[in-house]
Amino acid sequence: MIIEPSLVRGLIAAQFPRWADLPVEAVEASGTANAIYRLGADKSVRLPRTEGSAADVATEHRWLPRLAPRLPFPVPLPLAQGVPGEAFPRPWSVCTWLEGTNPGPGDGSSASELLAADLAEFVLALRRIDPTDAPPAYRAEPLASRDRATREALAALDGVVDRENTTAAWNASLSAPPFTADPVWVHGDLQPGNVLVADGRLTAVIDFGCTGLADPAVDLIAAWYLLTAGARETFRTAMAADDATWTRGRGWALSIALMELAHYRDSHPVMARIAAHVIEEIVDEAAQRV
Repeated sequence: MIIEPSLVRGLIAAQFPRWADLPVEAVEASGTANAIYRLGADKSVRLPRTEGSAADVATEHRWLPRLAPRLPFPVPLPLAQGVPGEAFPRPWSVCTWLEGTNPGPGDGSSASELLAADLAEFVLALRRIDPTDAPPAYRAEPLASRDRATREALAALDGVVDRENTTAAWNASLSAPPFTADPVWVHGDLQPGNVLVADGRLTAVIDFGCTGLADPAVDLIAAWYLLTAGARETFRTAMAADDATWTRGRGWALSIALMELAHYRDSHPVMARIAAHVIEEIVDEAAQRV
């Protein structure tokens, strides 16, 4: 379904007429789950592209108001929930607008130790939130359960990635002791499209569709998706991540990136470029450990 500004203006006028006079502006974003529009100066409209992302609307509306006061950086606050209709068949959201830009693979912010410290502060604060009644995260399964799908992605990328060394890195990730403690709150998808930065600092974290309880290693994907080697060490130190958790985090980042590259390399250049960068970072890091 093609989502045009005229559709967004019509939805706002029909369901939230108090905002009907506000300008609507499309937002360029690398994500695939939602079409995002800026509404006036301080609001955003998020329209799910798929049935899966539509299910995230209720999750964000329930949990973001509870999480936000306990987090050290801004997150989107739901202002209104649109209902499905003839013009648009899925639930949708109006949220607060947050300033900043999405970082790119290997750009200046990725080398920032300040960004690394900010990310650690955010993740640790999220982990400390009371898990009572919280849902399982989108990535709540054990890392080892992704083995078959990860190897299938690797096979599909033969000749695209260094298969031998990437396979070795994945095998090393599976050698880490599994997570057996109580799960904690995670964001679940700390990738460039879901964080905002300015001047090498974190300004906001967005898109909580994957949030819930899981192995804390899941949020360590930020180390490879958002940071270069030096800043990565700053992040690890601030997180006080032990070897097992760090290794599982590397495995999560590698598995996600392999599946994304296999899926998006012919259809979504931005996502494919990010995924390829993550795989290269992990393989290079593994080579340096030898």
